[in-house]
Amino acid sequence: MAGNYHSFQNPIPRYQNYNFGSSSSNHQHEHDGLVVVVEDQQQEESMMVKEQDRLLPIANVGRIMKNILPANAKVSKEAKETMQECVSEFISFVTGEASDKCHKEKRKTVNGDDICWAMANLGFDDYAAQLKKYLHRYRVLEGEKPNHHGKGGPKSSPDN
Repeated sequence: MAGNYHSFQNPIPRYQNYNFGSSSSNHQHEHDGLVVVVEDQQQEESMMVKEQDRLLPIANVGRIMKNILPANAKVSKEAKETMQECVSEFISFVTGEASDKCHKEKRKTVNGDDICWAMANLGFDDYAAQLKKYLHRYRVLEGEKPNHHGKGGPKSSPDN
């Protein structure tokens, strides 16, 4: 698969570069080359993105994994945690690329077409093609169903 691969920066920062002053009670930490100065432990904890907010729920990941396996197969906790980390990073990677595109186009809403574009742009052409087919079918089906106002037609955001 051909694509424009570039270094990945997680769009969900684990630390922000804050400097809360020079009080003697401050703590200074270095993480991934970023110097973080905090006044107290409570501020430090609030700056870190909680692991549960950064990752997909492990129960959902495990359920998806088990659905593809034979009924008698088991999935270890380590396998679920590894997959949880991978899929969460992958989603962040693709979403970040789509978000960059929207930002350049001065749009605030990332839509399905943006995700398809990002997948193709990142070299996942085969997946992007399948996702485009799915998105088209989804939109056709949504267009046939009445929305919450009782009228037919596809749902769209103001940015579309």
